[in-house]
Amino acid sequence: MAEPALSETDIDTAGLAVRLRAVIKTYENGVTALGPLDLDVAKGEFISLLGPSGCGKSTALRLIAGLGAPSAGTVSVSHRVNRADGRHPIGFVFQEPTLMPWASVRENVRLPLKLAHATAAEANSRIENALAQVGLSEFADAYPRELSGGMKMRVSLARALVTDPDILLLDEPFAALDEITRFRLNNDLLDLWRKLHKTVVFVTHSVFESVYLSQRVIVMTARPGRLASEFRIATVEPRGEEFRTSAEYAGYCRAVSSALSPSYSGQRSA
Repeated sequence: MAEPALSETDIDTAGLAVRLRAVIKTYENGVTALGPLDLDVAKGEFISLLGPSGCGKSTALRLIAGLGAPSAGTVSVSHRVNRADGRHPIGFVFQEPTLMPWASVRENVRLPLKLAHATAAEANSRIENALAQVGLSEFADAYPRELSGGMKMRVSLARALVTDPDILLLDEPFAALDEITRFRLNNDLLDLWRKLHKTVVFVTHSVFESVYLSQRVIVMTARPGRLASEFRIATVEPRGEEFRTSAEYAGYCRAVSSALSPSYSGQRSA
């Protein structure tokens, strides 16, 4: 029998941001995408979910975000929130920036605050801060058509940060970017995590990205996604380019790749 969902107080007392217990997700077409999956994420931890396409990584993020309900099992999330000032416990960055093309960068970032009915003064202050955090202060009045792919993703990240979430969920946000831009945004994301002390759950298909970014890499099986293995990336902080080119990094990548291989060999066609 699955453990009961933890209350907000209990999950905070346990030092957890997220707990999944025996979580299964089956869609209306009969496809079971996920589970059973057990997962604990500590407050302030940076983890990556790694696995083949269709293994339920994005489904797990959506369940954590409350964008769907599990078919079975429990999802417990720490919710420290003050809706009066537009805060929200969770920020979500999708694969595509999904920006409003008719709106400026500033107005795209304002959207979640508008939905939360934040005051204009509070919203303006938060927008300015979020744009500064992602290095886009000078582009507040630009439109999406005037931005590079990396800049658009920075806007999406600023929009997720503007509500000052405790938990940041990122669904392959850098997958469509060139390697140089992707490396730069990896470094920027790590800097933000260190400064802001957010809990981060990051979905990726890249072994190299997962090892570089994460404190812990969760390797998932082919659909239905379950926990196959996990790796704690214990290295000197802060990480930088010297880690990316080190023998230690290469060793972690080999180990994670080896653990991931059975998931790909057993992958079912979509």
